[in-house]
This record gives sequence, structure tokens and C-alpha cells, in this order.
Amino acid sequence: MKLVDILLPGAVSVDLGVPSKKEALEELCGLLAKTGQLPDAKSMVNILLEREALGSTGIGQGVAIPHGKSPSVKTQAAALGISKRGMDFDSLDGEPVHIVFLLIAPPDAAGNHLKALAKVSRLLKDKFFRQALKDSKSADEILKIIREEDEY
Repeated sequence: MKLVDILLPGAVSVDLGVPSKKEALEELCGLLAKTGQLPDAKSMVNILLEREALGSTGIGQGVAIPHGKSPSVKTQAAALGISKRGMDFDSLDGEPVHIVFLLIAPPDAAGNHLKALAKVSRLLKDKFFRQALKDSKSADEILKIIREEDEY
């Protein structure tokens, strides 16, 4: 499975200018709705916030990987937001989040959903990869970086 297969250019924001977790989730779900991958953005935001209540998906090192499943989602999809100034995401390390990689899936896609989570987590552990994403100026540039790393 390739991340670029589930991350469309229209679902990438190189300047996520929001100060909070809730607003970031709303913006990224809005992008997925505009690409046609998410029929009900508001409902998905609520699902993601319920998941966040169990424990933050802000995993540290400036990264958050919010994720959730919904019956309204027909295929696995992703959205990516880069916050230049950082935002409060209740991260495990208490640091601001600069990279938000959102994953959504239908309820029956547990295996692929876990594979995508593992791949995103592995890629974002690399500080050079994280920095390249943060330095990107366009969605195309971000997708090129992900495509190159996705080969391994």
C-alpha cells in the first residue's frame, strides 16, 4: 500500500493556520470532503474528537496522527496539514505539533488502516523527513517527498 494512493493533492495543506486540535481536524476533514472522500466532515470530526478523548494522537516530536473509522467513509483516505508556527495538540511530549497526518477508513478496513498507521508512524520518526515536509512550499512537493520515501 502506498500513502500517495490515499493522500490526494487536494487533501494537503502546506500552511495549516489554526491554533488548536479541533480546528485542525475540522480543516483537514473539510479538505477530504472537498476531494469527495468524506461525505460528512462534521460527523468525522466528532468521531476523531471522541478518539482523542481516549488519548492524544499527538505522538511527540511535533507530529500528530489522528485517525478514525466511519460507516460514511467508503475507502481509506488521508489528509496532511503542516503548521509553520505549531499548535496545541495535547501531545505526549507537551510540544507544539507541526505535522498532522489524518487517516480515515471504513469500519471494515482494519488491516489496511493499521498498515497505513504503521507506515505513517515509521516515516515520521525520521527527523529529515519531518523537516522536508515542514520546508515544503506546495502539495506537489509534499507528495513527491512522500512518494520517494514510500518506495522503501
